[in-house]
Amino acid sequence: MFRSQNAVAVVGMLVVAGLCGRAAAKQVKLDVSLAHPTLLAGAPQTTYVKVGLIGPAVSSAGRRAPVNVALVLDKSGSMTGTKIVQAKNAAIHALDRLNENDIVSVIVYDASVQIVVPATKLTDKAELRRAIAGIEAGGSTALFAGVSKGAAEVRKFLDRNRVNRVILLSDGRANVGPSTPGMLGDLGASLMKEGISVSTLGLGLDYNEDLMVELARRSDGNHMFVEAATALAAVFDHEFQDALSVAAQEVAITIRCAPGIRPVRLLGIDGEINGREVIVRLNQLYGGQEKYALLEIEVPESEAGQTRPIADVEVSYANMQTKTTDQLSSGISVYFDPSTRVVQDRVNVKVMAECVLQIANERNEQAVALRDRGQTQQAKALLELNATYLSQNALELKSDKLQKRAMDNVEQSQGLDPEEWKRTRKISRYLQYEDARQQRALPPSTND
Repeated sequence: MFRSQNAVAVVGMLVVAGLCGRAAAKQVKLDVSLAHPTLLAGAPQTTYVKVGLIGPAVSSAGRRAPVNVALVLDKSGSMTGTKIVQAKNAAIHALDRLNENDIVSVIVYDASVQIVVPATKLTDKAELRRAIAGIEAGGSTALFAGVSKGAAEVRKFLDRNRVNRVILLSDGRANVGPSTPGMLGDLGASLMKEGISVSTLGLGLDYNEDLMVELARRSDGNHMFVEAATALAAVFDHEFQDALSVAAQEVAITIRCAPGIRPVRLLGIDGEINGREVIVRLNQLYGGQEKYALLEIEVPESEAGQTRPIADVEVSYANMQTKTTDQLSSGISVYFDPSTRVVQDRVNVKVMAECVLQIANERNEQAVALRDRGQTQQAKALLELNATYLSQNALELKSDKLQKRAMDNVEQSQGLDPEEWKRTRKISRYLQYEDARQQRALPPSTND
């Protein structure tokens, strides 16, 4: 049922069957808001709905969900030397974050795939360290097979109460077996349905960033561009920290638009639009972070002084701390005013900044596509135009993030020459994915 309010409002309700008395700090917070909580009366308009989910802090090692992780390491010939040494050291160091309740497997691949350590509880770290230290590089790159074998090891202990993840490290292009972004993306999508995410770490300047991004995106995993092998320790540490801070899994967001409200598109994130119903699925939500979805909608004209229901939102998720399935619901309405100044004064600048970021991200993707087709000057012009768009909105919306991305676009526009493009492209694809995930860390006080 759609709710009609006498003023602009967000009405939230937590529905958790049989969970009376549970501490609110253990639950996800739902925040539904509009970019324009007040719209101009007398004309049809477009605005944006934001559905934000804030994960409860996961602070105690004793309360966090155990992880079930497969390390899939590229040991092809290009990894010889410093790369394989740094990769092994980083993996060994990251193990210090885990305990005996966690499950780890180690898979290596070159032209073929080898299980160095089968999936097992981490009761003997010394033995696992020795096994990793003994890995040597040499051969081709059977990336698809490596990820598939890693997923098979995760499946041995697959459990909705564990964080099930494959962490892939590669420095080269897949040249044995399936090797296109579409094929790897399909693999990622199938793993997400099983509750397995794939985080991809691209090392150096020779890996296929489209393939690695697509694999991570369609499984709702992380993607990192690691330019120098010496940074691998910090990257592995960050990745394990993420795995240990998962607060919710199997997240499903359903947005039901009110009669007369037309959903146009989701910005940056995948989902399904069926009539007036929109569904977004996420694999995981981290503690202390916000994950959000932005939906563009069309609103018909309404009279001044009227309040109109926009949408009802329902969220379900697996709570990793309480091991329950929780449900949240909220509704959002909009108020109509005859004054353009009033409408402008009431703009939600935080939501608008996030919308601007996604629109600029789409333009950045278009610029990369132009450069790929050899249209260098057109790509440069679009990046410069995008930088201006970001900078102007950064000033108006008081957003440091938009200003940072404006500077990124300027830098990318200066790195389109053939000798610089390989590096610029990897940075661009990494930043595109980072922004499209619509995820941001929050200050600790947010979750108090």
